Amino acid sequence: MNTDWPLTRDLVLIGGGHTHALVLRQWGMKPLPGVRVTLINPGPGAPYSGMLPGHIAGHYSRGELDIDLVRLARFAGARTVFDRACGIDTQARLVHLEGRAPLRYDVASLDIGVTADLPSVPGFAEHAHPVKPLGPFASAWQVFLEQAARPEAGADCIVIGAGVAGVELALAMAHRMQQAGLARASVTLLEARPEILTGTGAQVRKILIGASSGYGIKVVTQAEPVRITAHTVELADGQSLPADFIVSAAGARPYPWIAATGLACTDGFVDVGPDLRAVSHPDIFAAGDCAHLTHAPRPKAGVYAVREAPVLFDNLQAVLSGRKLRPYNPQTDYLKLISTGGKSAAGQKHVISLSGSWVWKLKDHIDTTFMARLNELPPMAAPPAPALRALDDDEGDRSEILCGGCGSKVGRPSLIAALAGASLPVRPDTISGIGDDAAVLQIGGRLQVISTDHLRAFTEDPYLLARIAAVHALGDVWSMGASPQSALLSLVIPRMSERMQAGTISEVVAAVSDVLHEAGADLVGGHTSMGRELTVGLTVTGLLDGPAIGLSGARPGDVLLLTKSIGTGVILAAEMRGLARGSDVESALRSMQRPLGAAARILTPAAHAMTDVTGFGLAGHMMSLLEASNVAARISLSRVPLLSGAEELAGQGVKSSIWRSNASLEPRVSRPASAISDLIYDPQTAGGLLAAIPAGAVPAILAAFEAAGEPAFLIGEIVDGAPFITVD
Repeated sequence: MNTDWPLTRDLVLIGGGHTHALVLRQWGMKPLPGVRVTLINPGPGAPYSGMLPGHIAGHYSRGELDIDLVRLARFAGARTVFDRACGIDTQARLVHLEGRAPLRYDVASLDIGVTADLPSVPGFAEHAHPVKPLGPFASAWQVFLEQAARPEAGADCIVIGAGVAGVELALAMAHRMQQAGLARASVTLLEARPEILTGTGAQVRKILIGASSGYGIKVVTQAEPVRITAHTVELADGQSLPADFIVSAAGARPYPWIAATGLACTDGFVDVGPDLRAVSHPDIFAAGDCAHLTHAPRPKAGVYAVREAPVLFDNLQAVLSGRKLRPYNPQTDYLKLISTGGKSAAGQKHVISLSGSWVWKLKDHIDTTFMARLNELPPMAAPPAPALRALDDDEGDRSEILCGGCGSKVGRPSLIAALAGASLPVRPDTISGIGDDAAVLQIGGRLQVISTDHLRAFTEDPYLLARIAAVHALGDVWSMGASPQSALLSLVIPRMSERMQAGTISEVVAAVSDVLHEAGADLVGGHTSMGRELTVGLTVTGLLDGPAIGLSGARPGDVLLLTKSIGTGVILAAEMRGLARGSDVESALRSMQRPLGAAARILTPAAHAMTDVTGFGLAGHMMSLLEASNVAARISLSRVPLLSGAEELAGQGVKSSIWRSNASLEPRVSRPASAISDLIYDPQTAGGLLAAIPAGAVPAILAAFEAAGEPAFLIGEIVDGAPFITVD
C-alpha cells in the first residue's frame, strides 16, 4: 500500500458480485483518500450471470464469462482477500472468514448473491450442483462434459426448477451436448408446480416450450425430489429418474449465515432502505440478490444489481466522508432476454415479445459491452518524471513501475561487488559468513544458521504479504538443511490511524506466527516503524543436526531438482501494470505461500548442494551454486516448470524491475532465444529449492516427494567445466 494521505477508515466489500465489481471500477476512477478498501471473495473471478447460459451452450469461453476481480481490485487500490465470509459481528464490526482471522470494518457492504441448493433433499450436497454460485457450477459442467465424451459414460442431465432460469439452462445444456455429438444425451426438467414457466408472457412461454421440444427436453411437472444418489433422482410419486449430472435452478435462497448476524431480514434477505443501507445497521450496505428492497420489492435479477452500482458507490463514499446519501429508485420493469440454446433468443418487456437470432445478437451486444466496461481498464503507469532532474545513465529503466517482492531488490552483480570488500570472519564461532544462503555459527555444541530478508509490498493485503515474507525468509534456513528455530520481525507500515495500525500489525503478526509455528519455530520479538509503504522483514535462525548444506558441494553427474514453478516476477510485474489475469495471480500467490519444509526434509539427507531460488532468478542462483562448486550445468528448458500465465506475459515483453540486472549473466549462459528462456532470469519471491543430488538417489527422492504430495522437477544435471549454464 502506498498513499500520501493517512488511512483512517476501513471499507470491506463482502462478495464479488456485479454491483461490487462496478463499484471497484468507479473507485479506481475516483478514489476517496484515507479509505482502505478490502474485497473478500473466494476466488479471483466472478462469473457474469448474463453470459452463463451462453457459456454452458459453448458460445463463450470461461475467460469471457469471468469478471477479473483481481485486476479490478488492483485498479481500485484495494486488497483482495481470497476467502469466504461466514459471519458478521455487528457489535465488534468484524467480518468472520473461513480461513483466517476476522477483518474489522468501519463500513461494510454485502454483495454475495444467493444459492440454489436444496439442503432438505438427502444426497443433494454430495451428488448435485446448485446453479448459484455460478463459478462452481460452470466448473462442474466442464468436468461433466469431459467425462461424458467417454463412450462408456452416461449423459443424462436433470434440471430441477422449470422457471425461466431452469428452462434457459436446460436449453443451453441440450445445445452443447448436441454440438458435442452426444447422441445418447438427454435433458429432463423437473417442476414442482402443474405448469412450467409461470410468470412469463404467453408468447415467450410458447417460444421457450417450442425450443425445449425441438431439443427433445423432457418435462415432468408436479415433481418433488425426495432423494438424490450418484445416478438417480427419486421423486415423491415413486419415480426414479436416471441422472449423471443434476443441477438445481429452483429459486434463490439466501446464505444461512446471514440470519445469524442480527441484521433485519425478509425471508433471509437483508432488508435495505432507499440508500441501500441495512435498515437495522446503518454501517452495513447490501446490494444485488442478497438484498431485499423494503421500499420497492423486486424479483432477483442482475439488471437491478447493475443499476444499484452508481448509487452504492456514491453512498459508500458519502457515509465514509460525512456527506448526504442519495436514494435508489428501481425501474418497474426491464427487458428480459432469454437465450434458447443456439444463437437465438426471446425477449419480453411489458406486453411486447421478441424472438429470433437478432434478439440473441442484441443480448450478446449488451453482455459483451457490460464485460468490456469491467475488462478495459486504463493502464497503470509509473509517475511522470520531473521536468528538471539530474542526469541519469539508467533513465530508460525509470519509466517502468518499480516491482514489489524480489523484483525490487538489488541485482546480483551489485551485491557481489559490495560484499567483495567485506571483512572475513574473525570470531572463532563464526563457521561461515558471506557466500552461502545463511551464515553458520557455533553455539555451544550446536551449529546454528542465521539469515535475514524482507519484502517490499506487492499486495495490499498485510496478512498475505506477511505469510509470503515468512516463507521467503525461512527459505535460507531450509536450503542449508537446518530446522527453523526463531525469528525477529521488522515491519514498516504506512501512515494510518492508531486503530488501523494496531489491526495491521496484528494481521502481520498472526500471519508470520502461523508460518513459523507450522515450521516449528517461534516469533521472539521485532521492531516497527512508519514509512511510505508496507515492508515486512524477518531475521531467522535455524539449528543443524549435522553439517550445513552449502553451495559448494555439487559434483559432475549430479541431477538438478527444483521444487517450485518459476514466473512470480513476471506475473507480479504484470499485475502491478493491470496486465495479468486474476487466476494467474492467485495461482502465483498460492505457490509463494507454500512452505519448503517438507521438501527440505526429503532433500537434506542426500543433497550435495542446495539453495533457494529467489531474487536472482533460476539462472542467478544456479550460477552461485556452480561458482562455489567450480562445475557447469546443462538444463532442459522443457523440464523447467512455469506458473500459469508466465510464458504468455514474457512473450508480451513484460519483465520485472531487476530482470536486466539478472540477465547480465548472459555471456556465461547459452540458451535459445524465446520467452520461456527469458524466464530463467525472472526474479522469484518465495521460490523453490534447487538441489544437486546424486543420480542414484533420484528414484527414492521422487517417491518420497510423491508420498508427501510435494512437487519435484528434474530440470538438468551438473557437468564438468568452468561455471557455465547450457540451456537445451
